[in-house]
Amino acid sequence: MTSETAPPNLRHPEKAHRKDNESARKPSWIRVKAPSSEGYWKTRSVIQEHGLSTVCQEAGCPNVGECWSQGHATMMIMGETCTRACSFCNVATGKPDALDPFEPAKVADAVAKLRLEHVVITSVDRDDLDDGGAEHIAQTIRAIRRKHPASTIEVLTPDFLRKDGALERVVAARPDVFNHNLETVPGLYPGVRPGARYFHSLRLLQRVKELDPSMFTKSGIMVGMGETRNQVHQVMDDMRSADVDFLTIGQYLQPTKKHHPVIEFITPEAFGAFEKTAYTKGFLMVSASPLTRSSYHAGDDFRQLRAARLANNG
Repeated sequence: MTSETAPPNLRHPEKAHRKDNESARKPSWIRVKAPSSEGYWKTRSVIQEHGLSTVCQEAGCPNVGECWSQGHATMMIMGETCTRACSFCNVATGKPDALDPFEPAKVADAVAKLRLEHVVITSVDRDDLDDGGAEHIAQTIRAIRRKHPASTIEVLTPDFLRKDGALERVVAARPDVFNHNLETVPGLYPGVRPGARYFHSLRLLQRVKELDPSMFTKSGIMVGMGETRNQVHQVMDDMRSADVDFLTIGQYLQPTKKHHPVIEFITPEAFGAFEKTAYTKGFLMVSASPLTRSSYHAGDDFRQLRAARLANNG
């Protein structure tokens, strides 16, 4: 089957022509229980009531049960359809709908209802928009500030490739944490993240610090996709050269047979070694474990990040 002959409702039409990559059996250390708690169902209800999307659902995050049981959810704005076709991602690809002008207010209402101390706002890539959706992200930040000023705000943004002035709009809205993931080592970009450019993403993170040196920056990668340990260490060095404060490293999990295969399941001990190495390179905060994701324990991590800066400046 080719992408041209794929059913119109196929979630990943651009991947239909690819050969199947059999999913490897998960080791015991990354198996999670199905969600069932009262807190999970309450969070789910609030999300549905406001007609919102979450990356927890769209990307098939393994931590959804734990996070939602604690009232934590990562809001995914600007629709459920991405203009990119990364081989690791389970978010649907295609032509997105028009932006919902009421979405920033809906997100703010949900944040207030869930009484979130720390909220993570992410989005699909919107290459179809002149500013890549930067103004919509900024409006969402401002709406949360008005509705629930007690929340600290973290944004996980697209790369705004060829979108002049977009980054500046988001930084001007003053999120507490600016996150943009490098996702993998540069040598794997052509097959894993073909629509992106490694050094553009690195420069984006560096530019945030130039615009606002006080803003925390964060980035993450997945491992188990075929990278080497030395390549991971080089990414750490590259991030530190861009003055990134917070590094996350997690195990890549294959969403479907059409996605990039898992080459290796990294052991918890190897993740521990990555964490120790990263701290020696100067990161203020490091989260490295099989189940680590960009927004996993984001609220607790932000408090530790802020404390680490105060300790370093003291």
